Amino acid sequence: MTRGPQIKALAFDAYGTLFDVHSVIQLCDELFPGRGAELSQIWRAKQLEYSWLKSLMRRYQDFEKITEAALKFACITLQLDCPTESRKRLMQAYLHLEPYPEVREALAALSHLKLAILSNGSPKMLKALVKNNGLTRTFDKVISVDELKIFKPDPKVYALAPKKLKVRKSEIGFVSSNFWDICGASSFGLRTFWVNRAGKSADELGYSPQATVTKLTELERIAGKSD
Repeated sequence: MTRGPQIKALAFDAYGTLFDVHSVIQLCDELFPGRGAELSQIWRAKQLEYSWLKSLMRRYQDFEKITEAALKFACITLQLDCPTESRKRLMQAYLHLEPYPEVREALAALSHLKLAILSNGSPKMLKALVKNNGLTRTFDKVISVDELKIFKPDPKVYALAPKKLKVRKSEIGFVSSNFWDICGASSFGLRTFWVNRAGKSADELGYSPQATVTKLTELERIAGKSD
């Protein structure tokens, strides 16, 4: 593992890293029996795709609107009748996503560092998600792309971390379960830690994380102490 300056701050991706986007499957199955997992997978994939396409087209919409558009697409694709009330319930579920089991323990162990969220999520979505999980006092900053009107992996997004945390980028560790996100942060110059819970293969994009972990509690050993 490449060594560098002591890490003074950690910035976490939210969706899929701290919070399980597929914790909506239970509600999806309640509304559409036997189709929950499939609906959740398509919803998430299209959510990411729309964020990238909107950025490339310079036609920004906040993450809440993109998430709802992706949900509509997923339902149409699966030929599921999703009336307004059902769609509202599913969108509300995104404000109550469950944290991964080790999140609270990991964040507590890293509390001597500056901790932040750096996310594509809209301020409204992120504020509600953090509050609903009792983590409001855990983070020094909750940083949304919304002020830039462009999504990750645009370099300007990762530049928000040193700007908001007032720490040099070489002293910030960026944590994500999304390898494309790791590549974006690495390209910008942040120290990166990939949370590879599912044992996936790394993308061939020319960048590698400083370290790979299978759960967030491993970060204390590799990022929570001085080199």
